Amino acid sequence: MHWNVGRVRITKIVELETVGSTRFILPLASNEEIQRLPWLIPHFATEEGRLKMSIHSLVIETPSRRIVVDTGLGNDKEGRKVPTWNNRKDPFLDTLTAAGFAPDSIDTVLCTHLHVDHVGWNTRLEAGKWVPTFVNARYVFGRTEYEHWRDHSDEDDKSAVFNDSVKPIVDAGKADLVAGDARICDEITLISTPGHSPGHVSLHITSDGEQGLLTGDVAHHPCQMAHLDWSSTADSDPVQSAVTRRELFARFADTPTLVIGGHFNAGRIQRDGSAFKYVVLGS
Repeated sequence: MHWNVGRVRITKIVELETVGSTRFILPLASNEEIQRLPWLIPHFATEEGRLKMSIHSLVIETPSRRIVVDTGLGNDKEGRKVPTWNNRKDPFLDTLTAAGFAPDSIDTVLCTHLHVDHVGWNTRLEAGKWVPTFVNARYVFGRTEYEHWRDHSDEDDKSAVFNDSVKPIVDAGKADLVAGDARICDEITLISTPGHSPGHVSLHITSDGEQGLLTGDVAHHPCQMAHLDWSSTADSDPVQSAVTRRELFARFADTPTLVIGGHFNAGRIQRDGSAFKYVVLGS
C-alpha cells in the first residue's frame, strides 16, 4: 500500500495481520463496544466487532532519504511473551526487496519506540551472532527511550528484546540517539508522544504544503480515538497515554493530514463530540 504527502512517498510492508485475538492489548474493546462505532466497520473491524490490526513497517522515501520506520518482530528471536512471536521464519526481507527496498538500499531506520514488535528486524542472526539487518543505515532511537530500556530491561522478555534487537546496533556503532523533537530531514520532524513508552515519538511529515502523521503506538487501534481513556495493557503510563492521545489527535483533527498508525491503515482524524473518529481515505 502506498500513500503520498507532497513529494514524500510512504509504503506499508506487512509482516503479520490479525483479526480478533487483541483483547490482551485493549481489554475494554469488547465486540459490543466496537459495534457501537459503525465507522470502524469494515476497514478497522469486522461486523462482529473484532478488531483488525497489523504488524508492519513503513518505508518513507523523501527526495534525499530512504527510511524504514519500525521493524516489526524479526526472525529467529526467542524469549518473547507471545508464543507465535518466537523463532519466526517470515519472508519479510524478501517482501521488502520485492517492493523495491533491498535492505542495503535503506539509509535510515527509525524506531518510534523500542517494544518487541517495533525493533525485531533491526538485526538478523548471522553465524550465531546478531548483526544489523540494514548494513548501510543509521538507526535513530529516541535518547529517552533508549536510556530507559538500557536501564530498566529487568524482566526476561524485555531483556531478550534489548539484547538481540537494540544493543547489537549500539555495539556496532550504528545508533544515533536523538531528542524527542529532533528534525530527521527537511520533511520529517519528531513529536514527543510519551505514555505508551517513556520516550515514544511520532513522525510529522511536511512536503509541498501537505502533512502526514505517523502515530506509532499512541493508539493501537482507531477505537481509541473514540475512547481516549482506553489505554493499552502495554502502556507504561496509562494516564499519560490518554493525555497524549487527546493532545495529538486534537492537533491534527479536521485537517487534511494523512494519518497512519503503528498497527492500522491510513485515514484522517475528525472531531466527534468530546472525542474523535477516524475516516478511512476515500470516504
